[in-house]
Amino acid sequence: MPIPGTRNIQRLEENCGSLNIELTSEDLARLNAIAPIGGTSGDRYPDMSGVNV
Repeated sequence: MPIPGTRNIQRLEENCGSLNIELTSEDLARLNAIAPIGGTSGDRYPDMSGVNV
């Protein structure tokens, strides 16, 4: 899957190569065990609003 904002054509071609990968149901089960859907929590970045106070 291409990553939005890719600036280098070589990286875009590399990312598009992922379209040729086929995941088995075992692969998907392993990925879901490692990173379950909805398993993330918290903010992407720490709250820095009080740094310059």
